[in-house]
Amino acid sequence: MTTSLPLHGRAVLITGGARRLGAAIARQLHAEGANVLLHYRGSAAEAEALAARLNATRAGSCALHAADLLDVARLPGLVEAALEAFGRLDVLVNNASTFYPTPVGSITLEQWDDLTGSNLRAPLFLSQAAAPELQRRHGLILNLVDIHALRPLKRHPVYCAAKAGLWMLTQSLARELAPEVRVNGIAPGPVMWPEGPMDAELQAKILERTALKRIGSPEDIAKAALFFVRDAPYVTGQVLPVDGGRTVGGF
Repeated sequence: MTTSLPLHGRAVLITGGARRLGAAIARQLHAEGANVLLHYRGSAAEAEALAARLNATRAGSCALHAADLLDVARLPGLVEAALEAFGRLDVLVNNASTFYPTPVGSITLEQWDDLTGSNLRAPLFLSQAAAPELQRRHGLILNLVDIHALRPLKRHPVYCAAKAGLWMLTQSLARELAPEVRVNGIAPGPVMWPEGPMDAELQAKILERTALKRIGSPEDIAKAALFFVRDAPYVTGQVLPVDGGRTVGGF
């Protein structure tokens, strides 16, 4: 029965929830009984398709909300949408991200605003907007960070700096919002290759320097998210690398 599922009645807001890692997290938490609000920006078709599948499994368990996370004034609307759909908010997953190279010498202010806006500013202001409800529910903020927050990726200084800020923000919010709210993070390694062309030789080099010698799956990240949501009531301020041993395999 649905009421026997571990996350029955819990409400989760996932930014960038229509595709890739966000969609995998949504499917995993939904399978455990959670209601999910999927945020998306341009992926309307994917969001609608995923919502249809989830609602076919359990009616009224998935809602959608479109927003540009760079528009800070619209961020409280995501929290309001979760409350309107489900009457509560227990978990905020800051997953949405932009990623592309910014070699030194070519960096623009627009790139800085875009990369730091999606990877750092939006998680901060959305967490701030969600904090009062999460405090009432003794909830969780879960940030999707990156192993390159600590080990820089060549040609991506702005992205790496933004993710490094998100790592520290995770720890800072854990201190600021305790004891009512837990705040943790997941730092994926080679789990999904970036969209667009990628050199096969570079892929092979990355896997050679990964201890487990293989790429991970979105489900690996989703299972880590489930751990923090369901099984880690005494864990806060921590960022868990899920990287197949990339950080010990040598960069």
